[in-house]
Amino acid sequence: MKVDKVIEEATRLPESDRIRLAERVLATPNGEPDEEAGELWAREIARRSREIEQGLVEPIPWSEVREAAARKARGDA
Repeated sequence: MKVDKVIEEATRLPESDRIRLAERVLATPNGEPDEEAGELWAREIARRSREIEQGLVEPIPWSEVREAAARKARGDA
């Protein structure tokens, strides 16, 4: 299947499925999952979760992050 066709089909998916697809593709750049990266991400997630729980950082809602990314991609930011 050609890349353009895959992209066309993927853009028709619901947002949650597109995110899952992107995560899966990015997790396997060479076709195989990177076990070390998974372990490192688990530690990073645990660290960030602790920071949120301790009130050291405040999470930003996905809707705000998405909008900021869209503005930056358009050159508005």
